Amino acid sequence: MSSETSPEPPADFDGYLQRAGLLADLGRYDEAAAEIGFAVALDPDSDAARILLARVHLAADLPDQALAAIDSLSAAPATLNPWSAESAALDTAESAGPDAVATGAGRSLPDRIAVTVVRGLALIDLRRYPEAAQLATDLLAAYPDDAYAQRSGAAILAGSRNGQPALNAAWRGVELAPSDAQAHLVLGLVGARLELFDLAHRAYEEALRLDPLIGEAQFDIGVIHLERRRYAAELAILAERATMMVPPAQPRPGPPQQPRTVEDELRRLVLIGAGYSMVAAVTVACLAGSAASRGWAVLTALGGVALIVILARRVPGRITEQLPLLVDRRLATSVYAVGAAPVLIFCYAAIATPWLLVAAIVASAAAQFLVLRQITTRPPDQRQ
Repeated sequence: MSSETSPEPPADFDGYLQRAGLLADLGRYDEAAAEIGFAVALDPDSDAARILLARVHLAADLPDQALAAIDSLSAAPATLNPWSAESAALDTAESAGPDAVATGAGRSLPDRIAVTVVRGLALIDLRRYPEAAQLATDLLAAYPDDAYAQRSGAAILAGSRNGQPALNAAWRGVELAPSDAQAHLVLGLVGARLELFDLAHRAYEEALRLDPLIGEAQFDIGVIHLERRRYAAELAILAERATMMVPPAQPRPGPPQQPRTVEDELRRLVLIGAGYSMVAAVTVACLAGSAASRGWAVLTALGGVALIVILARRVPGRITEQLPLLVDRRLATSVYAVGAAPVLIFCYAAIATPWLLVAAIVASAAAQFLVLRQITTRPPDQRQ
């Protein structure tokens, strides 16, 4: 055989199952099912092969085929009804030791629980809720001390819309396995279905603490973490619905905001413009007698004019039309004083007398004083 030829699949039973598991982990569920078919042909009575086949079909969203694979176990010679007297006798044998189990008829306890869980998940996907609920109820009653059975039964009951029994079983699963992240995940899922969002949030946080990979479980592929992926994906959907159901937070009521008027904008102009002019005049005065004094006076005067123009544009309407109409003549006087301050500073550049700077400082200070006094005498709800 040429080296370029693909190797033949393994001829032994375990090799087929291992190959199927690897293919399922790659999301190639059809090929995985085919490999399991080869294994079943070698050992038609194998519970492990048929359980794996059912899980592969569940992962591939084929619940009808998964249910068919599980139902085919009823025809196998080693099959026992999980709730039969023979099954109970096997439980007793298992507690006696491995030798007793080896000589007992029927499948092992883990296999019987796995068969029931997979069948319940398939019934949920097929929306056969009454059958799924009855199956989960029997599972919980038969194995009250098995953590896997309790949390799986809780998840099946939650999916079949049986809230309170599911919550009781989920709590029981956590009690039996407090360090198992999946038990807390199921508790969170059940809590979310019952709209107990605080419980769901705390349970999910505990699951994340125990296993940080839980946060990405809904994006897993394959069959190794089939149940964990299903539970995490369903919990994410419920959390999204809960977020959509919560109304947006309403803003806290407060005093209504008054629209800014012409007077408000003029007061802003006076306070900012007067403050600038006083700083500019003091700076120029500090440079008096030097060659840079007059040049600095020109620059600061032009800056003051530009600032006043910018602030004046925020006043509704044209400021030259609004000033004569103001009832408050003190405010109008303050605006004129602020406008005169840059002019006085500019004149200093031509005449170089300090009295012009003093006049600019006095005009700016007087304008600010008039406006600030007016603001402090207004009611608090009218101050802007």
